[in-house]
Amino acid sequence: MPPAKRKPKPDDSAIERGESKPRPASRANAPRHEKPRQPKPRGAVKPRADKAAEDEPEDRLKGDKARQGRPPAGGSPPEEKPPADAAPEAIGHAGSPPPEAAEPGPQLSPEEAERARKKYLLRRFWISGRGYWGLHGDRLAWPLTIGLLTLICVNVGFQYGINRWNRAIFDAIEQRDAHTVYWLSAIFLPLVAGSITLVVAQVYLRMTMQRRWRSWLTTAVIQRWLASGRYYQLNLVKGDHANPEARLTEDLRIATESPVDFVAGVLNAFLSASTFIVVLWTIGGALSFSLGGSVITVPGFLVVTAVIYAAITSTSMFFIGRHFVELSEQKNQTEAEFRYVLTRVRENGESIALLGGEEEENAGIFRSFAAVLSRWARLTGQHMRTTLVSQGSSLFAPVVPVLLCAPKFLDGSMSLGQVMQAASAFAMVQGAFGWLVDNYPRLADWNASARRIASLMMSLDGLERAEANDRLGRIQRGETENGAMLSLRNLSVTLDDGTSVVKETEVEIQPGERVLVSGESGTGKSTLVRAIAGLWPWGSGSVDFHPGKRLFMLPQRPYIPSGTLRRATCYPAAADNWKTKEIAAALDKVGLGYLKDRLEEEAPWDQTLSGGEKQRLAFARLLLHAPDIVVLDEATSALDEKSQDTMMQTVMKELPTVTIISVAHRAELEAFHTRKITLERREGGARLVSDVELVSRKRKRGLIRRALWGSGVNGKG
Repeated sequence: MPPAKRKPKPDDSAIERGESKPRPASRANAPRHEKPRQPKPRGAVKPRADKAAEDEPEDRLKGDKARQGRPPAGGSPPEEKPPADAAPEAIGHAGSPPPEAAEPGPQLSPEEAERARKKYLLRRFWISGRGYWGLHGDRLAWPLTIGLLTLICVNVGFQYGINRWNRAIFDAIEQRDAHTVYWLSAIFLPLVAGSITLVVAQVYLRMTMQRRWRSWLTTAVIQRWLASGRYYQLNLVKGDHANPEARLTEDLRIATESPVDFVAGVLNAFLSASTFIVVLWTIGGALSFSLGGSVITVPGFLVVTAVIYAAITSTSMFFIGRHFVELSEQKNQTEAEFRYVLTRVRENGESIALLGGEEEENAGIFRSFAAVLSRWARLTGQHMRTTLVSQGSSLFAPVVPVLLCAPKFLDGSMSLGQVMQAASAFAMVQGAFGWLVDNYPRLADWNASARRIASLMMSLDGLERAEANDRLGRIQRGETENGAMLSLRNLSVTLDDGTSVVKETEVEIQPGERVLVSGESGTGKSTLVRAIAGLWPWGSGSVDFHPGKRLFMLPQRPYIPSGTLRRATCYPAAADNWKTKEIAAALDKVGLGYLKDRLEEEAPWDQTLSGGEKQRLAFARLLLHAPDIVVLDEATSALDEKSQDTMMQTVMKELPTVTIISVAHRAELEAFHTRKITLERREGGARLVSDVELVSRKRKRGLIRRALWGSGVNGKG
């Protein structure tokens, strides 16, 4: 659960540009949930006495300033605490303020600026990732880390013991010492068992750390992604954050797994190289040979050979695989785009089928898949070249030391055991030096994945900073002071580039009023609704609510979660917040009584229900949640006129005191509203041009009938 946000610090870069510091919010505009009263969860029902303790956790809404405890438009799920039985590592920490944005200097060329951006992306990933070992990190982070490092050190000792065993056994075989051979054979099993045990324990600690780190960081990033409607706002702003679902799954997995492998591999390589270089230097000694009548002596010739050999292979790998990072990043991006295209087809299957768009969708899918295959083809070439180097290196490494030691063995200055020990040590040193050769592809893949998740983090950073200090202005949110249910004070709504959508709107809605918002398409009605819900942050003025009242949104396309029909009906509250008979009664009232026997059935309800049934289900949610104020954004557009009338009459009967704000084009809805405000597109943004009281339809018909009879006109004439 993210804590309440800290008071933002002035943006240094903004101060350098001459911008003023953000002004503190006034008392009227302060987020209402920060007062020391018991807040209500978003969209939750008014608690019954036996469930109040469960359904009203006091800290559920802390830190969620923008949405102020109200469910977001579109029915997206509210932020919840991890379940009671969740693993302890599933609780990340997202309370730290975002780092200052690093912008490349104007003096840099485009290529230099891109390199600087990529370098900062890796730094940005570590700013968040290292929090796992920090004050708010996982309690087992340091024990797992220290345990893994200790096991690596001990295992290198066992490797040295096996290396010494190789020398002893071959010396015994050369000397035909049966007793020593039998004794060494007996101690071989404990050595192997100890080494295997250490390696298995390393795997456990390494994979446990990777799992817990991924869980911690994923939870923290998802908390930030869901907070204050940022998952929605990312669709409205520019930046490198496309396909966040792929970044939060595959990219974040690679970004947290690979560093643990790399650190363990580097430490093991360093200790192995240090240990077995000493062995090579001690065993090999100096090599003397004649060249042009002179005797040349090379001290530690096996060490020199190992270093030269590793330098050749590593340099070859660097030049051959220098495009690995770029290609891995491109491959990951195209894979994410391909998944997104397939997901879009699945989610919009009905519309595509009705329009007969299979052929066009097929073409689009294979265009995206062709891009994936193209990147894979280029990446295949890189893998082939790096495999050539790594495989060649692994084949030559055991042979080179034997050939180098052969002269000394033949002249009797080295025993067979020393030759085999040198060969084993040379292979260990070469393996340590060749760590980059073997892991460069994974390193490149990690680099690409870390940058992609860091790009998403940077976009979230920008939105988080914008909540405290936005050059374009930010809509303030507070409480009404005169008993009004909702007040829009000098409200202007802008795009993230500063373009005005709605300009200087003044509206005050009293409890129990039913207000219809009308206007031509494109006048900003839905944008105004998003601003009221707290999903659209940019603009000026304020949106104030009656303190302690709950708002509920009914969008044009209701969200149907996966799972049972019971869960879909109760959403966004828990499915067990109401008894079965209460849910069934709500379905009866909205004309879905034929579904009440299927409440516990799990089915793809989003695909099963028609558009009209989904809207009826949304009204059933409204009846269950019984909020104080409801916003209907074209919430009856899929219903016929008779069903629409029935639905509105049901709401007015079951919730007689609810305040309603409707956004709709249908004139028939005027009969169910007491007031109508009209937006009209103007230069510089839409404006409110009229605000009138409405006369009921029944009264209208009576006036028309009397006027017709009074003029001598009747039904026959």
